[in-house]
Amino acid sequence: MTEAAVARFFASPRFAVAGASNDPRKFGYKILAWYHQHSLPVTPINPRDQSIKLPSREYPTASSPKALPEPAETSLSLVTPPPVSLALLKEAQQVGIQAVWLQPGTFDDEVLAFARANFEAAIGGDGGLGSEGWCVLVDGEDGLEAAGRVWKQQKL
Repeated sequence: MTEAAVARFFASPRFAVAGASNDPRKFGYKILAWYHQHSLPVTPINPRDQSIKLPSREYPTASSPKALPEPAETSLSLVTPPPVSLALLKEAQQVGIQAVWLQPGTFDDEVLAFARANFEAAIGGDGGLGSEGWCVLVDGEDGLEAAGRVWKQQKL
């Protein structure tokens, strides 16, 4: 079930990271950098910063899922606390996002239940290769392969 959801997630033509950060120590930065390093079209979502700067590229941010250019063609990774995640998921569902990835620490039972009930693909909770559950940083490359995506590693 979840392996199929991971393949569906990575089949999207676009990606977004809610909770993207300019702080290299934070997972919001690390997850955005992972998409960038795998040459995937990604938009950071951060309502406070105008852009997120990686060493080799600066990405303009969207303020929310509603501000994404093509939300129905975008898979959304969340790197936010559970109450924020739930609000973002409700908005994502309203704008037609079909696939979401809840990083470890971003969900509680209510968030997981909402995601599983309202999205074609919802990844989160126990499973994956890491000890803390499904994580793009740990499980993403297998997901890209499962979706048949060829990627070229690029510099951070």
